[in-house]
Amino acid sequence: MILFMAGCWSAQAQAGDNQLTDAEKRDGWILLFDGQSLTGWQTSSEQPSQRPVEDGALNPHKSGGYMLIHEKTWGNFQLALDFKISEKCNSGIFIRTFPLKPRPGKDVGFNGLEIAIDDTTTAGYHDTGAIYDLVKPTRNAMKRQGEWNHIVVTCRDNLIEIELNGEKTTRMDLDQWTTPNRRPDGSEHKFDIAYKNHPRKGYIGLQDHGSNCWYKNIKLRPLD
Repeated sequence: MILFMAGCWSAQAQAGDNQLTDAEKRDGWILLFDGQSLTGWQTSSEQPSQRPVEDGALNPHKSGGYMLIHEKTWGNFQLALDFKISEKCNSGIFIRTFPLKPRPGKDVGFNGLEIAIDDTTTAGYHDTGAIYDLVKPTRNAMKRQGEWNHIVVTCRDNLIEIELNGEKTTRMDLDQWTTPNRRPDGSEHKFDIAYKNHPRKGYIGLQDHGSNCWYKNIKLRPLD
């Protein structure tokens, strides 16, 4: 994995924004955002985004829905993208979100898993790199406000792993999450879900939680 990521970083450095290198194409990467249009993206309410592309980046804030989602569902994959936060940013990357219709009394975020993105420096359950309210990152490896960060999320069956700016920070084994509202160590979390039974295929989303956050170079490599 380390050797692969070194290659991924090198390929990224040689590519223009929102483009695939020849090496990435050979390795099976797919470009989910072309840097110019909203093609392939809509809100989680399945409506067109009200926020246009800005300087080659997607910004879900004021898009008109809880999150911007890519139109396809994915199960096992690597997702790589760059993000940049605003002051007091609160956003997140959702994976395996399914279905899009919220349960009564819940938002659609309960239907997925969120990788938190926040303007903080700590490494708790709600800080950048955390799987929100479920798994803390080992360290908050995010760069300061206004700088671009590179994140890679790997989903393979029961395992979810996160690398932020080249550091492995977070790992979750869904098979260990057998009880709603409880982490494997017995401590409480907010979700009434046994994640062992959570859908293992769903939508990728970029959350609007009231703050500007920009996303570009959104690339995916299917692992099925």
